[in-house]
Amino acid sequence: MITVKAPGKLYIAGEYAVVEAGEPAVIVALNQFVTVRIEAAHGMGRIQSKQYQENSITWQRQGDEMVFDNRDNPFHYILSAIRLTEAYASEQGKALRLFNLYVDSDLDSADGRKFGLGSSAAVTVGTVKALLQFYGLALSQEQIYKLAAIAHLDIQGNGSLGDIAASVFGGWIAYRSFDREWLRAQRNLASLSELLAMPWPGLDIELLTPPESLRLLIGWTGSPASTSHLVDQIKAATSRSRTEYKHFLHRSRAVVEKLVQGFREGNLALIKQQIGRNRFLLQQLSQFSHVHIETAKLTQLCDLAIAAGGAAKTSGAGGGDCGIVILDRHIDPETLIAQWHQIGVQHLPLSVHLIPAPAVTALREAR
Repeated sequence: MITVKAPGKLYIAGEYAVVEAGEPAVIVALNQFVTVRIEAAHGMGRIQSKQYQENSITWQRQGDEMVFDNRDNPFHYILSAIRLTEAYASEQGKALRLFNLYVDSDLDSADGRKFGLGSSAAVTVGTVKALLQFYGLALSQEQIYKLAAIAHLDIQGNGSLGDIAASVFGGWIAYRSFDREWLRAQRNLASLSELLAMPWPGLDIELLTPPESLRLLIGWTGSPASTSHLVDQIKAATSRSRTEYKHFLHRSRAVVEKLVQGFREGNLALIKQQIGRNRFLLQQLSQFSHVHIETAKLTQLCDLAIAAGGAAKTSGAGGGDCGIVILDRHIDPETLIAQWHQIGVQHLPLSVHLIPAPAVTALREAR
């Protein structure tokens, strides 16, 4: 049986802006995983996951029609990853076969609630990697990213695909998204094999090394949030506030670029400063969009961390899920963790997951 693991992730900075092509973010891969196992089957194949057996679906009413939203259902990402990877395998002359696919996830709490660690991206990457091994196909990390990105984008539609990059490359990464309009056009013109070999305009992935003094703390509010729905709300709101949104993008870019500079220089003080500025920008975005990004519990989480000497902010789309803290290693975090516990915030004792690096530490494709 083939077994692969794909790590979860958290956004450190650049949320919301990164959904625009070319806008930067910093993301980290964590040592919580989706594990995918695959074996040959005979007569009938099976896709099975103990976590996803009773997954709910959401829907809206459009006139008399029920319109279903598949973006929070992990099975749709699995099926999309299978469809795309097998299409690539067929292009490579592989005969398609029956298989059993088993998925096990650490990216949810014991009662099934999501931690906000990018489970849909991890299950997509894990499924792609398992199937590539099953069909005897060797792809580079860049090509795995591209194949998984297409599969994920087909379901989510509005994401940056930074969580895919973190799950493929691991560690700390600086990320800029590719031009999705270009990809949409190319999919009508090129085969999958050709697409995976092409430079993708705007795609930029750089592996970062944090200062030795940097400690990452993660607090979970216990309240899951839907990234897709929050991004939808921000898109709708910012389409009516174009000037404010452009200012937000410009300021977010400047903050994240300085944050990346802090990693390159090993400058913890600069990193902490930019984390604080990114939090302020997200608060401004929330104010003019009227989308609730930093919940009351996330505010408490961040304020306690700042009082303890750290820099803190929401992670990802906000609205619940996790907050992140950058702390100097000489500061004992136990008092802060105890304070979090008192307000109902759970410390997630996770560490950064490193994947053996490729020959190059930066992927910069055509602008």
